Amino acid sequence: MSLMCGVAGAGKSTYARGLEARGWSRFSIDREAFAAGLTDAASVPPEVAADIRGRQRAVIAEAIRAGRDVVVDYSFWSRTERDDYRALGHAEGADVEVVYFRAPEEVLRRRLSSRRGEHADDFVVDASLLDRFLAGFEPPARDETDVRVIDVSG
Repeated sequence: MSLMCGVAGAGKSTYARGLEARGWSRFSIDREAFAAGLTDAASVPPEVAADIRGRQRAVIAEAIRAGRDVVVDYSFWSRTERDDYRALGHAEGADVEVVYFRAPEEVLRRRLSSRRGEHADDFVVDASLLDRFLAGFEPPARDETDVRVIDVSG
């Protein structure tokens, strides 16, 4: 099981879609929210995201038990959330890897400024919301030994 980790605009979904194209089962809150008519990150109420996450947890567990490769395309912005999904994966017998996309703020701002909400991986994130995301993001710590870092440059 791979957990995507990083701030909006870092490249998580592009990477996850690549795994999906190779047969992995991809889970995305944004995809379900978009299907419900929401096109910008600020319009997704926390309770809607929590409901999607709860439903997806059960399907993630089923997919792992069925022997499928799983990629969870969330931001995993907190250590607590990463640990929770690590525990889920391990409880179902999966090896877990966190793929952390470390991107400079100017790259994130440039990428997000071009988003228009045209598809599920194109959620609009305005500058003030990005500021909140950056302020609240907890990068993986040294003791998180299952982390692979991808440095984003462009």
